[in-house]
Amino acid sequence: MANPRRNTQSSENPFHAQTLTSSSVTHFLKKPHAFPFLLSIFLFLTWVSLRLQHSSSPSRFSINRDDAHKKWSQSSDSRANLVRFGSGFPSPIAKDKRGWFLDPILLAKDSRISGGALSCVSLHLGEIRPGGLRGNHRHHSCNETFVIWGAETRFRLENDQVDEGYAEVTIGADEVAVAASPSSTAHALINIDPVRTTYFIGCQDRIINYNSSSTDFNVWKNLSISFL
Repeated sequence: MANPRRNTQSSENPFHAQTLTSSSVTHFLKKPHAFPFLLSIFLFLTWVSLRLQHSSSPSRFSINRDDAHKKWSQSSDSRANLVRFGSGFPSPIAKDKRGWFLDPILLAKDSRISGGALSCVSLHLGEIRPGGLRGNHRHHSCNETFVIWGAETRFRLENDQVDEGYAEVTIGADEVAVAASPSSTAHALINIDPVRTTYFIGCQDRIINYNSSSTDFNVWKNLSISFL
């Protein structure tokens, strides 16, 4: 007859079950088919590690790049006396899905752009086709505020605080820019988009007489050549 007390002691011994488990694992690892199993586990853990590294490292890199670009853009826009907005909804100039709508004088004032037109006494609306140039002049008798949109466009503004003597920014095709050119400050708009047309509004606070000596033309002699 079996000894019930001995069986009870064996079942209550936790080290006995642990010894049997360790022995089974050791026995399994000695078999030939254990190697593919272990290799699969190793490859799976390697894949998980690489995925974690890939998901964390690029995000930090992209954030740093975006922040650097944002700082560069804001600094350049400030030197060019310009502020830009996304043309899509929602944005500060697009309150609903109908599209953007703005008052250039009020928006320039609210955006703290100085030196622009105080009122729209004279208004010009035009287009610049790919490779075309507008402006490249300075008005001595009025301040001017621009709205620029539609294509990738280079805007240049005379600025003696910059080493080159002017500030220069590129407006994206999906952006709307408002810029101000104070009196006696040269400005130019160049369409550098291969396909799209640039559209712009020029708002001056005095009537401009282009036949008088109050406007200097062709300020930058090689401007069209340097962008085309």
